[in-house]
Amino acid sequence: MNELINKAIQMIDRSRAPYSNYKVGAAVETVDGNIIGGCNVENASYPLSNCAERTALFTAVAEGYSQFKAMAVSTENGGAPCGACRQVIWELCGDIPIYICNENGLDHETTSGTLLPEPFDESKLT
Repeated sequence: MNELINKAIQMIDRSRAPYSNYKVGAAVETVDGNIIGGCNVENASYPLSNCAERTALFTAVAEGYSQFKAMAVSTENGGAPCGACRQVIWELCGDIPIYICNENGLDHETTSGTLLPEPFDESKLT
């Protein structure tokens, strides 16, 4: 868990947040122990920005990973993932531990199921 949290905290420094100045780092751990980081990347056309959680997950998928066991998210003030990220985390990871961190380390632990109690998933598509 410490390596995952440390990676999320380190990723804050890679954030590109010139508009909000709200830097976010994230890291996802694969079932075989690999840790992939991500950061938020803002764009002047705000909807084209990408959150740190989705950056980490999309990078992991692009690198060939498909099974995940935990995620850490780090902000200055211990902010939780947005709704869009909660949906993506659920879709790609299922119910996994989510470690919410600030600059100093773990703030609190939750789960993706707690963050998104009634997820929209493939069962709703039929």
